[in-house]
Amino acid sequence: MDATYNLNGGFKPTMKRFADLNGPDYFPTPRWATHALMENEKFVGEIWECACGDGAMSRVLESRGNPVRSSDLFNRGFGKAGVDFNTATTPADNIVTNPPYNSAESFVRSGVRLARNKFALLLRLAFLEGANRANTIFAECPPSRVWVFSERITFYPAGAVQAGSGTTAYAWFVWDKRAPGITELKWFQPGYKQKFSKVA
Repeated sequence: MDATYNLNGGFKPTMKRFADLNGPDYFPTPRWATHALMENEKFVGEIWECACGDGAMSRVLESRGNPVRSSDLFNRGFGKAGVDFNTATTPADNIVTNPPYNSAESFVRSGVRLARNKFALLLRLAFLEGANRANTIFAECPPSRVWVFSERITFYPAGAVQAGSGTTAYAWFVWDKRAPGITELKWFQPGYKQKFSKVA
């Protein structure tokens, strides 16, 4: 664990997340955040987790009954390593992932291109902001649904002691190829964190 993660009793805000030793921007997704998506969105067919890290999200997706393909650019001991999602050409029925922090926009472009049915990205709610995204991503391929978390997600580096509460709002952005070209704003009901935080 990076000794600078907790300074003076306070956690670094997620806007200034740092890289661990296994590659840039590696923060496993809390399992309850993935369960929240799967409780509210139905995915038919295979799901590709294209930034799988140590498999935290992939294991939850598998537990929900879908076949899952897992890959990552870096080797973290899970899935197929060395796969660059931004240059990938192999499509998938569905794609679900928490993208590297600085690659969200390029992941949107790749995901919309490669997903046959649905493509879901876990992003900061502030991803909705910005003139550049308004004129490109959201003008050309707006998400079908944005699921806003009513409970804050806290991301920790692998091995960090999990304590405290997050300071940044997150949402699941879902592109549904079969939905009309409008964006629905939805909210997750509270309770997923308590229901799914404990490892079964």
